[in-house]
Amino acid sequence: MTPFLTITGVALPLLQDDVNTDQIAPQQMDRSLNPDYSVMLFRRQRSDKGFILNRPQYRSVATVVSGRNFGCGSARETAVWALMAWGIRCIVAKSFADIFRENALQNGVLPLELGADAHDAFEQRVVAADGAAPFTVDLVAQKISGPGGPDIAFEIAPADRMRLIEGLDDIGLSLKHSADIAAWEQRTAASQPWLQSLRDHRLDR
Repeated sequence: MTPFLTITGVALPLLQDDVNTDQIAPQQMDRSLNPDYSVMLFRRQRSDKGFILNRPQYRSVATVVSGRNFGCGSARETAVWALMAWGIRCIVAKSFADIFRENALQNGVLPLELGADAHDAFEQRVVAADGAAPFTVDLVAQKISGPGGPDIAFEIAPADRMRLIEGLDDIGLSLKHSADIAAWEQRTAASQPWLQSLRDHRLDR
């Protein structure tokens, strides 16, 4: 997984509540074995020429600003993959669906919730910029900077911050404890050798 330290780019104002995973990545529209996830992103809405992603200034986006319950609906991880394929690495929303939030963290995408006042202020700045100037989301310093106002500080759980900065999914987090795991296996092999014999027997089969 690609570590997340800081990103700079255009912020997209997708000012809706309950943006669901079927809207983000309508998989039934592309059943190929190797889909182009950037084509999949908001594919239905993009058939409307007035949809915001069709505007020239939003053809390259780093951050999405949205409303409540972003990523609700089904648990499809392809919703995160489609966002990433467009270059989006940060979602700033008033709240997230739990499974989407975890899928984002597993893939190096920052799901960021601001306080109500800070969110409203950032939303207004993104709308005013209209894709003409970039914003920077700095996870190391825990701040957002860009046109239209001062830096915006944000909070994030230390464990989530660590896994994004270090680029660790669940497997990577487990491997941080590889020495402890190996030591446990050695102790178990010595104290309960029959378990080792059972494992070898199953491998032989």
